[in-house]
Amino acid sequence: MKFYIATDHAGIDLKDFTVENLRSKGHEVVDLGPFTKDRVDYPDYAVKVCECVLADPQSQGILICGSGIGMSMAANRHHGIRAALCHDAYTATVARGHNDANVLCFGERIVGQGVAESILDAWIAGTFEGGRHCSRVEKIEAIQG
Repeated sequence: MKFYIATDHAGIDLKDFTVENLRSKGHEVVDLGPFTKDRVDYPDYAVKVCECVLADPQSQGILICGSGIGMSMAANRHHGIRAALCHDAYTATVARGHNDANVLCFGERIVGQGVAESILDAWIAGTFEGGRHCSRVEKIEAIQG
């Protein structure tokens, strides 16, 4: 699977862990930064990831910040992006299975590396269930802001 990943200054350590974790499992990862802990604005990095995911529909995005909240809010402003803020493996499984989520968000100040790894494993294993969920995803996509 191909992932585009970015963070803000508050998620650098967990981003670096996530990149290495995914690569060690054979996934392609494009790290869009930042690469230092200098202060940056998370919306700028949400835009980078979302534009890449929209241009490469078979890919997935990962956005990390301190809480994951700001990144998920910024990402969901993009038509065609269904970003899910996940705190555990269950929320990652449901986001993929029920919502056909294409961008995973989590917070370095909320989840540790072990929980992040379980979230990633559940996300990767998850697939959209379709069926009754299709019309709901279509309704989400029809909402214009």
